Amino acid sequence: MQASIFLARLLGPVLLVIGAGILINPSLFRTVGAELARSATLVYLFGVVDLAAGLAIVLTHNVWLLSWRVLITLFGWMLIIRGAVRILLTEKVVAFAPQAYRNKPTVPVLGAVVGVLGLVLCYFGYVA
Repeated sequence: MQASIFLARLLGPVLLVIGAGILINPSLFRTVGAELARSATLVYLFGVVDLAAGLAIVLTHNVWLLSWRVLITLFGWMLIIRGAVRILLTEKVVAFAPQAYRNKPTVPVLGAVVGVLGLVLCYFGYVA
């Protein structure tokens, strides 16, 4: 349980601020995302970071219970998958990403999902 609370306290505020930033300034998020996605080097590098972060989460917190704690595990596995995709399919990610960032409804939905996840983790990490 201590690992769950630690990770909720770590990830919650980070995800909350990222989600709020996306919602407050979606055009900046689109610009930064599109610029980063044009660089195969950055896509690959972020894939390595995602894979390492996801593995760190899953190796310390692979909890499959029907509780809020599974959100942390799912987040870790999502990072592992995203990292592997960015490393193994870098060229396809570079080709696909600009289309995703141009899709206007995608950005606010992403911001809301990330923000709500951050809020939930903050609640369970700091309040509950």
